[in-house]
Amino acid sequence: MALVNAAVVVLDCAEPEKLAVFYRELLDGQDGEASANLVEIRTPGGFRIAFRRDVNATPPSWPRPENSLQAHLDFLVEDLDEAELRVVGLGGRPIETKDATGPYEERGYADPAGHSFTLRLVPPTAPKQG
Repeated sequence: MALVNAAVVVLDCAEPEKLAVFYRELLDGQDGEASANLVEIRTPGGFRIAFRRDVNATPPSWPRPENSLQAHLDFLVEDLDEAELRVVGLGGRPIETKDATGPYEERGYADPAGHSFTLRLVPPTAPKQG
């Protein structure tokens, strides 16, 4: 029997209800567990993310060098431009607009509460030839 049945990523924020709306719309999620201080959503693929009320929460300052990045989320997408339009339309903002180095094309953003996340392009896979 597994010791851990599921994992939930939890982000602290001042207004969990509002932040849950942003991620529920971005991820096409559904409402999950909720209490006075915690709101959870679940995605069709089984990912669970929750937002915990912390009235003293301050947005992370990443990518400024004086504070290190503690954690961020990566979301895999098939169309970066379409995903960016959705993020911005929901209240997110770009924070890393320069070309990323490495094998993947990606762009950095902050959610309405200032948590950073990355949209990373999933390269199309072509069928093997021959």
